[in-house]
This record gives sequence, C-alpha cells and structure tokens, in this order.
Amino acid sequence: MSTTLKVFTFNLRVAVEADGINYFFNRTGRILETIRNHKPDIIGFQECSTSMKKWLSDELSPIGYTVVGCGRSKDYAGEATVIAYKRDIFELIALESRWLSATPLVPGSRYAADQSSCPRIYTAATLKHHDSDEIFIFLNTHLDHKGSEARKLGALDVIRYLSERALPFIITGDMNAQPGTPEIDAFTAYEICGRTVINATEHVGGTFHGFGKYSPERMPQIDYIFTDLPCDTAKSFVLPDEPVDGLYISDHRPVCAFIDLP
Repeated sequence: MSTTLKVFTFNLRVAVEADGINYFFNRTGRILETIRNHKPDIIGFQECSTSMKKWLSDELSPIGYTVVGCGRSKDYAGEATVIAYKRDIFELIALESRWLSATPLVPGSRYAADQSSCPRIYTAATLKHHDSDEIFIFLNTHLDHKGSEARKLGALDVIRYLSERALPFIITGDMNAQPGTPEIDAFTAYEICGRTVINATEHVGGTFHGFGKYSPERMPQIDYIFTDLPCDTAKSFVLPDEPVDGLYISDHRPVCAFIDLP
C-alpha cells in the first residue's frame, strides 16, 4: 500500500523593509497559520535569509518540523533554499547543498553566462518515510531571475545530479520562468533512470502575484513541483492569498501537490 505525501513549494519573499506592511516579519503570523492549517509533510522554501531561517526553525520545531539547508553565499549565509520535513515520519539519510555553476562544490559560485550577480543553490535531502521502504531525494532550488540560459543550465544541473543518484525524487522551486520555456521544458524532457518526470503543477495556474500586483488572469506561474513518483496532477492546487488587514502570506502563492511513495 502506498503512502501519500503532501508537498509544498513556498517562496517566502526575502525580508526587505521596503515592502512596508508586507515586510517578512509582519507576515510571520499568516505564514505560520498557513502551515498549521495545511500541515504539509515536506516544504521547499525559497528566499529564506539567515534571520528568516532562524525564525522558521524556532517556530516550526515545536510543531514537529526539522529545517535544513545553508545560505548561498561564500560563507554559507544569505538566502537559502531550505527544506522543512516532519521529523516524526521521516528519517534524514543524507543532506547536500550545491551551487548552480560549473563548480557546484565551491560556495558562492555562479555561471558566467547571463546569470545575475546572485549565486544560486539547491538543497537535496535524501529521506526515508517510516511507512515505506522507498528512499527518495527531495530537492529544493531557486533558479536565476535574470538569465534564461543560466536557468536552463541550472535545470540541467539538477537533472544531472538526480540521474547520478538513481533514486526517486521530488523537485520543488521558484524557477523564475513560465511553462513552455526551455528551462521549464528541461525538467521533463528526459527520462531519468527509465522513469518519466511529471510536472505535478501543470494545471495549477498563476503563482506570483507580487503582493496583489497581478490579477488571477494575469498572474504568471513560476513555482513548480516535479517528480518521477506517482502523482495525480488534478489534485495539485495553489493556496489563495487574499490580504488580511493589508497583509499577504507572501508575494507568491504557496503550491501543493500529493505524491505517492510505494
């Protein structure tokens, strides 16, 4: 009998005081309420600064989550693609952080092509669910906001890493590109170890609203979940994010998918 995982990808929007009322530390109540209400088994967070990671660890640990992942800078600080998983149902087998670059083990490295000045990183946690014999990789990333070539190279880096490990996987991330672009198509263009890669979020619609800047009709989709495990894509959804007293959850809508472990 399979075990169904409830998976979130969740761009938090890094703490920038210029966001005014929607500065991260004004939104923490709404973020925590969202996680408490929906109770995802695993979450891939993007745009998580050092202070934000501390807040996540402090607040999510008492409700059963472990938070892992380092920052993208040379000193392992700065924005991170952290992962939060329910520690009572998962065993952490291995944890790796790699940079999207020609030298992935060099902290702070980046592509020289059309990438922005920001290093980009992914966090990969090898996990085992207590009710399944299957070991799988949960990989969370955030592709470059500027360069399409850098994004495609980053996507291919992720696929190469997973191909070398030959384990089932789930990918979450803010890919900074819309469906049908070469960088998004790269995630599903190849079978990995004989398994087809599914875009679990192919039907969810727009995910980035920019704190209400985009209406639902104009909202681009840039947040995704991919997997080579069984997944009913019709069950995937984005969470509504209407402001409460002017406060949004984030400038992205969190995205949810249900993925089965054998």
